[in-house]
Amino acid sequence: MKAIVLESAENPIVYKDVEKPTLAPGEVLVQIKAAALNRRDYWITVGKYAGLKYPTILGADGAGIVVETGGDEGKEWLGKEVVINPGNNWGDSPDFQGKHFKILGLPDDGTFAEYVKTRAEYIYAKPAHLNWEHAAALPLAGLTAYRALFTKGRAKKGDKVLIVGVGAGTGSIALQMAVAAGCQVFVTSGSGDKLQQAKKLGAAAGVNYKAQDWAQQLHELAGGFDVIIDSALGEGFAKLPDLCNPGARIVFFGGTAGDIPAINGRKIFWKQLQILGTTMGNQDDFKGLLKLITEHEIKPIVDEVFTLANAKEAFKRMEYSSQFGKLVLSV
Repeated sequence: MKAIVLESAENPIVYKDVEKPTLAPGEVLVQIKAAALNRRDYWITVGKYAGLKYPTILGADGAGIVVETGGDEGKEWLGKEVVINPGNNWGDSPDFQGKHFKILGLPDDGTFAEYVKTRAEYIYAKPAHLNWEHAAALPLAGLTAYRALFTKGRAKKGDKVLIVGVGAGTGSIALQMAVAAGCQVFVTSGSGDKLQQAKKLGAAAGVNYKAQDWAQQLHELAGGFDVIIDSALGEGFAKLPDLCNPGARIVFFGGTAGDIPAINGRKIFWKQLQILGTTMGNQDDFKGLLKLITEHEIKPIVDEVFTLANAKEAFKRMEYSSQFGKLVLSV
């Protein structure tokens, strides 16, 4: 089969023939119809990710058809259209992932291939309103955003929500889900075009975080926020407590702009704020994600679709963060 292989540090994106996976009991083989890039995949290819292993088939997100099972488990899925939960072995506690938690695409071979194997417990029926590309765009970003918003952030109807950096796949799907849940959503981006696209998706307003007074603009627009979702950290993070209503939750799952800067802790304890870290999500989070997506017929935003053979072009776009939503590979 054809696949995109992390061959070496010098050749991180190689389109080549590899052996089709062989199944162990409890595993299923999914013929991939579409797969989606995540920022994680990019960091792996530039060597800035823990546990690098060569060679590895890249890709965490995928949707396709179950074509084979390793024994009786999962036979009811044969011929069915499915999406894959890329997070495996969450562990016993719903509050945090255990030491055996892993994500498809490293260390195990991932979805940037014609076929991928996974355990039967990690496949779910593809929401009927989604085509292959939209279904592939959902799992990792959707799961991360769902847990950040609802499990950790406890967002509910009527809350004011701020999404910092709305252009990413997580940011755009978080916007869509928060709007569907009845929240009033505000966003930031470094691009005026992305702010306009966010408004078309239901954002009440947005500001450019490159402006010196971006926090003041948000304060004037919204007054204060009940939930803030951030994936960047960096110096701007210090201004978030000022934007919080009493009792608000700041939830973050990335650090692309740096570390947590010095923060006035007095504002945190006096306002009874919570700063919460989150990563991916458990099986209940994934089920909750699919329920919300199906009930509201939400379609994740797909910026551009590439063929599997042209994956290098997709990674090049990812490098410059010019996309709004997800970059998808059609297999």
